[in-house]
Amino acid sequence: MGTPEFAVGTLSRLVEGGYNVVAVVTQPDKPVGRHHETLQPSQVKTYALENNIPVLQPVKMKDEIFLQQLREYRADLQVVVAFRMLPEVVWAMPRYGTFNVHAALLPKYRGAAPINWAIINGEKETGVTTFFLDHDIDTGRVIMQERFPIADDYNVEDVYDGLMTLGAEIAVKTIDLIISGDGRVESMSQEQMTDDTELPTAPKIFKDTCRINWQQNAKRINDFIRGLSPYPGAWTTLVTPDGKVTELKVYKTTKTTRPSNDEAGTIVTDSGALYVNTTDLQLQLLEIQLSGKRRMAAHDFLNGYRQIVECRVE
Repeated sequence: MGTPEFAVGTLSRLVEGGYNVVAVVTQPDKPVGRHHETLQPSQVKTYALENNIPVLQPVKMKDEIFLQQLREYRADLQVVVAFRMLPEVVWAMPRYGTFNVHAALLPKYRGAAPINWAIINGEKETGVTTFFLDHDIDTGRVIMQERFPIADDYNVEDVYDGLMTLGAEIAVKTIDLIISGDGRVESMSQEQMTDDTELPTAPKIFKDTCRINWQQNAKRINDFIRGLSPYPGAWTTLVTPDGKVTELKVYKTTKTTRPSNDEAGTIVTDSGALYVNTTDLQLQLLEIQLSGKRRMAAHDFLNGYRQIVECRVE
């Protein structure tokens, strides 16, 4: 059960490994295009059809027709990767249960956007966790975990690719472990894995979430931008001296040792490079996109927008 490319990593590993994938469950096709006249299948559906695997696309997970179809496949085990919350009637159906591959080291970063928030919060490592589903989101008993280091220059794409591969590997290990024990496998309650400290979470990200707050230090802003690049993209507003406001997306920055020489949000150019003052250091902007324009390197942007130094970001 899954929808995006991240889930295809695990599905393809199971198919190529000779596991008997009896069916795939994914989201209904998504209307796209200017008038929503075209239906776009999920990446999981596309892969499944290419490999002659039956596909189920329920609108509601408690729909009786869907439940009956699912029962008829008599699956021993259900594997969930980047899908949706399942009702008990679904996750309790197989004799070996249902486990989820989550892109974080649970119980940290429960929620819809664990990769983004781990980077935004400046974590040095993340990982993948397999756990049995229960009634709440991402709270079930943990089966296995694998760790993944987050380098200082990694963005979401770098971590996503690493965890997609690692997720496929841990899914296979978990399946083999469950099969070898005929469904009996050691697992740990997440309550046993926590102390009294507050756990970081990974709520869904909206456009307002992505707005850059320049009233912070350079490291926090740099981590924030990395944690939203390349998608959905951190953004700010570029304000001209006459008050005109344009949205500016920022995809890549780098920390410098240059101390801020003005209030946070003011812009500095030097030798073809573009900087923004923060509360401590100047942050260099490397890749940006002005609304209505293409994404480009900051030095190319400067060649066509020399009045940038008279502007500020907010």
